[in-house]
Amino acid sequence: MTESSRRSALRIALLAVATLVTAAVAFFLWQDFYPVQAANGWTVQVIERDVKKAASIVPLPDGGMLVTQELKNDQGNILRITPDGERKVVIDGLSKPDGMIATRGGWVFSQEADGKPVQMLKDGKLTTLFEGNSVQGLWDDGDYLYAIEDRHDDGRLLRYRWSDGNLTVLRDRLEESESITRCTDGRLLYTQKTHGTIRQLTDDGRDPEVLGGLNQPTFIMCDARGIWISEDSTHRARLLLWDGKGEPNTVLSFLKAPQAIVADGKGSYLLAEGGRNRLLRLTPAQK
Repeated sequence: MTESSRRSALRIALLAVATLVTAAVAFFLWQDFYPVQAANGWTVQVIERDVKKAASIVPLPDGGMLVTQELKNDQGNILRITPDGERKVVIDGLSKPDGMIATRGGWVFSQEADGKPVQMLKDGKLTTLFEGNSVQGLWDDGDYLYAIEDRHDDGRLLRYRWSDGNLTVLRDRLEESESITRCTDGRLLYTQKTHGTIRQLTDDGRDPEVLGGLNQPTFIMCDARGIWISEDSTHRARLLLWDGKGEPNTVLSFLKAPQAIVADGKGSYLLAEGGRNRLLRLTPAQK
């Protein structure tokens, strides 16, 4: 091969590499910025931006909301957003604050870090309920508070009794279980993210699979429409709704690491899209 031929081949190779790199960068940028798509019968809008690693949402009676900013190493916090958009940090210095629910006139929240407590904020007073390791999902049924740990192979499902503070380990050796909720039919369900499944907590300990074949299910919520499921995927994640028949329906697509979804009490839903640091409102079409 002549020197001229070698140079020509090198130029072609470099051009091919540059083309591949450009295409790859363009693809990832497309995934990051492609707008969220709503299914027929639904509309979606961005209601808050710059909410860092938004994870959980609790709507407030005055029309505002509490949101967790799930940052690591004591950089996380719970943020209060008023109806007119003003922001105030309610609790600071948290490590990956994740789960949060309203109960007993206050708010209970968890931190997805080892050795961090599940705590309750009520009337400006912070109370430690119990210790956990990487607690994520929370659910309260009045008599008991349920909590689930997001760990590899050694996560636990815990039950805290409000009357006397007794803490019971209902399940152990769970793998990446991130959410727990009770449905309108009474079933208590939890996710196993790695396995792509939702399971039902049963008295006999068998915990049958309710739904499988999911892509990194993180947060679940039940209401009259069915089971809402967020996929904790970095790119092209979805918000699914399953009515118990056939395959789940995709309500939102092209999300980035969506987390909690909650009803806003006005007929719509609020969704924390942690991967894009924002909050979305999902509204059904008027009939």
